[in-house]
Amino acid sequence: MLTPLLLAAALQTGPDLRPDLGWMAGYWLSCEPGREVSETWTDPRLELMLGTSLTVRGGRAGWELSRIAPVDPTPAAPLAYFAQPEGQPAAVFPVVASGPSRVVFEQAADDDFPKRVVYERDGDILNARIEGVLDGQERIIRWRFHKAELNARCPS
Repeated sequence: MLTPLLLAAALQTGPDLRPDLGWMAGYWLSCEPGREVSETWTDPRLELMLGTSLTVRGGRAGWELSRIAPVDPTPAAPLAYFAQPEGQPAAVFPVVASGPSRVVFEQAADDDFPKRVVYERDGDILNARIEGVLDGQERIIRWRFHKAELNARCPS
């Protein structure tokens, strides 16, 4: 009786908190009316990925520096998304779910927006979204990026 229980327990594994996110690497471009967003991710090196984002909208450019790295130096520490929009202090979103081409990061603070950052890849499309509560209402902001040549621009 003990053997089936041990087998069942072994098969019920939690999410991989240190996934290989190499599928995110590259230059990604989102072209929407009035908004151009480019996002670039390095390939993972020793569990570190660096990212940059540039948004051009309404004659203004916005930027964000990001990294995906272990939360702390202990061997079992989960990876986290560290977001620094326009030089602000980093907001930390540890991995809470992952799959072969999907990852979900979520921060502990309940009162900050966004609460979650989600990336999903489907071929040459990288879907990204941020989720959370803003001004008392659930809010989701989405981007649909296409794989592109480095520094490609949206058509004028």
